[in-house]
Amino acid sequence: MMIERRAKQQVREALARQAAVAIIGPRQVGKTTLAQDIAEERPSVYLDLEAPEDRAKLADPALFLRSYEDRLVVLDEIHRAPEIFQTLRGLIDQGRRRGHRTGRFLILGSASIELLRQSGETLAGRIEYIDMAPLDLAEISSDPKMAERLWVRGGFPESFLARTDADSFAFRRSFIRTYLERDVPQFGPRIAAETLERLWIMLAHGQGSTLNASRLAASLGVSSPTVSSYVDLLVDLLLVRKLRPYSTNAGKRLVKSPKIYVRDSGLVHALLGIDNFETLSGHPVVGTSWEGFVIESLLAAAPERTTASFYRTLAGAEIDLLLELPGNRGRWAIEIKRSLSPKLERGFHHAREDLKPDRSFVVYPGADHYPVAEGVSVIGVRKLVEILLEKRTAS
Repeated sequence: MMIERRAKQQVREALARQAAVAIIGPRQVGKTTLAQDIAEERPSVYLDLEAPEDRAKLADPALFLRSYEDRLVVLDEIHRAPEIFQTLRGLIDQGRRRGHRTGRFLILGSASIELLRQSGETLAGRIEYIDMAPLDLAEISSDPKMAERLWVRGGFPESFLARTDADSFAFRRSFIRTYLERDVPQFGPRIAAETLERLWIMLAHGQGSTLNASRLAASLGVSSPTVSSYVDLLVDLLLVRKLRPYSTNAGKRLVKSPKIYVRDSGLVHALLGIDNFETLSGHPVVGTSWEGFVIESLLAAAPERTTASFYRTLAGAEIDLLLELPGNRGRWAIEIKRSLSPKLERGFHHAREDLKPDRSFVVYPGADHYPVAEGVSVIGVRKLVEILLEKRTAS
């Protein structure tokens, strides 16, 4: 099965605009494969900074990189050589004076905050960022069985494309172990792998629940600030999403803690020992797993600069996902149901009265699109993804 990543065209377009482009995404998401495909389209040189021999070439980075001024230089795993950013700034500025303004460097990074902080200090105005998440619904076949596979296995290409469910599950368990034993120590303070794995499993069990650091800390035998720092690290590594609560000055008593989601549904299932659709269907996490899968699918398709939140008052008014589209293109209220006959709850209607969204949807596993109440439509997740992609294209 061939997969054409949407990010490839985004990278091509960004390289035509900017001197440096950074592809940001978790490990094993396909950044290197995409970068190598791009590199084959033009004169280029590829350096894997996890390889000692390639890092050695950058002992004098300015001297080495000046000799490739006429080529695209791909720097993979840039966190291994953060000191290089200052050199890149000088080379980009020198190249601009000589007319070499675009397509100089393609940078790959596996952690959002590290790369953003390091490059932001030195490459402001010289770099464009492309977020590369796991595979999403718009990148796979429209066959409903493929959507089911994507939900169960998640979007990491090796997991999704694995020959069997067992092979996919083995990949994800290995992925988790690699992060725990190798990658987390690179990016954050020394954390016992067993403690972090227990936290990760607890987050998977509580998929879609509001963050209660004190409760998690008591279970793990650590402090609340320590739990918060662990969660923030998983967020920075693009493995966990904090969905912020909507804030308003309307005098409502609102829930103020963020909701926490393990971003890839396949990792949720691997953490909980769920290796196939049948097991998932009977597991207590099935509903919140579906909710997280839908949220990630919609956010992958939403126009850039869309802000996402949830709405919940202490009185029970609630909206699962609130999208504020950029450019005054509206506020969308989205309720997520794992049922072919979704029923709206009173809290959703109360929340709509509070917020008066421009459009309201109930996302469900089916394919039909029909009104369910005044101003509210039931819609399949793939159809809503397509609508958002149209908004993205028009932006």
